[in-house]
Amino acid sequence: MRTWFLCALLLMASLSAHAVEPRERLADPALEARARTISSELRCLVCQNESIDESGADLAHDIRMFVRERLTAGDTDAQAMQAIVSRYGAFVLLKPPVERATYVLWYAPPALVLLGLIGTVIWLRRRQVVPADAAPLSPEETRRLDGLLRENDG
Repeated sequence: MRTWFLCALLLMASLSAHAVEPRERLADPALEARARTISSELRCLVCQNESIDESGADLAHDIRMFVRERLTAGDTDAQAMQAIVSRYGAFVLLKPPVERATYVLWYAPPALVLLGLIGTVIWLRRRQVVPADAAPLSPEETRRLDGLLRENDG
């Protein structure tokens, strides 16, 4: 069972590592390296949790080819990225820019953690702690408490 799991894990890792097909690769190693860098920063719109460089989806292939076309046409990395964002929107970026439209995305998680910590501190301060030196109940208080508990049960 353990061997099967390791084989499956290696197979999955190898599939994502070879998403860029040999026919996509550019002859110029410098351009190919630039294309791979750009592709690693773009989200696969089908998979959404991996880059187009890792994805085997058809749309990821199309975007990789578009990036390579832009680079061979003479675009800079920034121009190629802008062309992709213009075509698919800012969602295609794995690391979206910090701007007005993405404030919630960037600042909501830390704000929620901070609110949770503040709430925990307030709750810990407000809860009633019985002091260690509290006097035990008198026999009269014990009888009265037992009577109240029996009334509640009945």
